[in-house]
Amino acid sequence: MKFRGIILLLGSTWLVSGLLAQTSSDDLPSAPSAVKQERSQPKPPPPAAPPASNTSETTESQASPPADSPAAKPEAAQSDDSSKAKEDNPSNPDAATTITKTVNEVNVVFTVTDKHGRYVRNLARGDFSVLDDGKPAEQIRSFHNETDLPLQVGLLVDASNSIRDRFKFEQESAVEFLNQTIRPRYDKAFIVGFDVTPEVTQDFTDNTEALSRGVRQLRPGGGTAMYDALYFACRDRLLKEQQNGPVRRAIILLSDGDDNMSHVTREEAIEMAQRAEVIVYTISTNISRGSRSGDKVLERIAEATGGRAFVPFQLNDVANAFVEIQDELRSQYALSYKPADLRGDGRFHTIEILAQNHKGLRVRSRRGYYAPTP
Repeated sequence: MKFRGIILLLGSTWLVSGLLAQTSSDDLPSAPSAVKQERSQPKPPPPAAPPASNTSETTESQASPPADSPAAKPEAAQSDDSSKAKEDNPSNPDAATTITKTVNEVNVVFTVTDKHGRYVRNLARGDFSVLDDGKPAEQIRSFHNETDLPLQVGLLVDASNSIRDRFKFEQESAVEFLNQTIRPRYDKAFIVGFDVTPEVTQDFTDNTEALSRGVRQLRPGGGTAMYDALYFACRDRLLKEQQNGPVRRAIILLSDGDDNMSHVTREEAIEMAQRAEVIVYTISTNISRGSRSGDKVLERIAEATGGRAFVPFQLNDVANAFVEIQDELRSQYALSYKPADLRGDGRFHTIEILAQNHKGLRVRSRRGYYAPTP
């Protein structure tokens, strides 16, 4: 069985060696901005689920040299796959050669804390076991203490009327976070403000000055379409951003959690984050003493994606939440494993990582992954 996929090391990911096999946007569900238009037209058949970045195949594409060049001569070390690929194009020496090999591994990035909530950074491979759909993994193939992976970060800022009173302080806290977190020529971030619709004020860049300008360009507006903004950021920014190796993908969602304008549901937004292998950290801006139903929504989003929900008790705690997120992004582990029962069934598969022989430790990761379809 062969699967297509993309290289990721955030959440559950299927390893790929070779060049990146890009995912077609036609394979993905429609973005929120297209939902209104689609409602007025006959609905097409359901789109095929994206490869979910959970299984993948090794794909190399290269132009074959002229037949009389030294590079075109077969070598004893060439694989059977390579030889067969060349035989498939005997009359066209300039055709692209594609070598495919299926690699069935799941990668998971996770965080470990003790009973006091402090990060535990000195554990080894033997300290963990993995359950995939409740079954022990067949094999843990690699383990790393991932403290320095490049970051791809999306900052989503609620710019609706409901947060107008504290908007300036939140902007400055976000700017400080970006200045402290994004490293030039290594990490990238983008800025999205949202009220009724999401607006990209700064696309992916490692330039912290440009990111700061993007944050300060945000202006409070009308209603709140938070789910649409999360869906958009995952599908149209993070999922489509090219990578040259493993990265850690994260979204910081700054909002009161009260959505009243979205076209997609909360669970659809969560599913898109899971497909894009994104950890979502939420920071509640709800500092009122009344109903905090929005905080429950933010907690659900963070928990489902392996992130963390911050509920500041006062305005100054917003800045502290950004500091804690920065610390966590540099305090994580990553392992890859082979599931005992791998099926390309397109459904959601659960992941549970257990810390063995250590009492009081809590392991936090995404809840699972979507398998690709055959």
